[in-house]
Amino acid sequence: MTFSIPIPPNFSFQECLWFLDRNYDDCLHEIRESSVRKLILVQAIPILIDISEKEQNLIITILEGNPQQQIVIDFVKEWFDIERDLTDFYHLLHQDSDLNYMVTEYKGLRLLGIPDLFEALCWSIIGQQINLNFAYKLKRRFTEVYGTTFHFQNSVYYAFPSCEVVAKLKVEDLLPMQFSNRKAEYLIEIAKQFVDGNISKAKLSELSTDEALKKLIQVRGIGEWTANYALMKSLKRLECITYGDVGLYNALHCLKKFPKRPSRGEIESFFINFKNWEAYTVFYLWRSLAIPQ
Repeated sequence: MTFSIPIPPNFSFQECLWFLDRNYDDCLHEIRESSVRKLILVQAIPILIDISEKEQNLIITILEGNPQQQIVIDFVKEWFDIERDLTDFYHLLHQDSDLNYMVTEYKGLRLLGIPDLFEALCWSIIGQQINLNFAYKLKRRFTEVYGTTFHFQNSVYYAFPSCEVVAKLKVEDLLPMQFSNRKAEYLIEIAKQFVDGNISKAKLSELSTDEALKKLIQVRGIGEWTANYALMKSLKRLECITYGDVGLYNALHCLKKFPKRPSRGEIESFFINFKNWEAYTVFYLWRSLAIPQ
């Protein structure tokens, strides 16, 4: 089954593909020569999709599985943030003499999301206080053992572990993968919160961003950075700022000559000029740190 989504203005599939790759060993999608393949779960049933570009359309091919077409379209639109109009954001970038180059250099890059809120929270915890290479290794180990595995044409594809599976784990199960005791505890605790219904994407979607942040931060293991990251990547709350983020601070140090550890006031002062586009600004600042190979 193949169908298409029209590509809107200020959308670059190639720029998005490059960001999804960046030479990291991500087990949750496969970048091919001019497409990306991803395994998604629809009511726990694995669906393998391939996304490519042709004549101003994204071409979506369902390689295995037979879900309702609209479910897959909605997933792709959310993952690539396709329906967002970036005109106002680019106008704000144009006005900053240090960042205006991004409008040309990164034109069409979208805030690539993590539609599964549980996955977004777990990934942010996995990546805490370690470098990205090691974080991706931990995610792969975790996913290969506890996630969904799907074989297709001599390749193996994975979907992130479900909260139901993770909630049944013990800390000792994760230690051989080189998770710390604390990270293992956090992942299992968050999974239990989802299973018990205390946290869900639907519930958080009904709250204001401030309310959603407060709700998340009440959970052991979720701090301000993790909460903002998850709301930014999963619910696409554009006002979220990843306070405490080393990547954000490094980018501001390089581009704006900020101190390497700027104060909260300095961060807030900078983002005043990008009101309602804070998350996109963070994302483009992260992009500035990645040098194409």
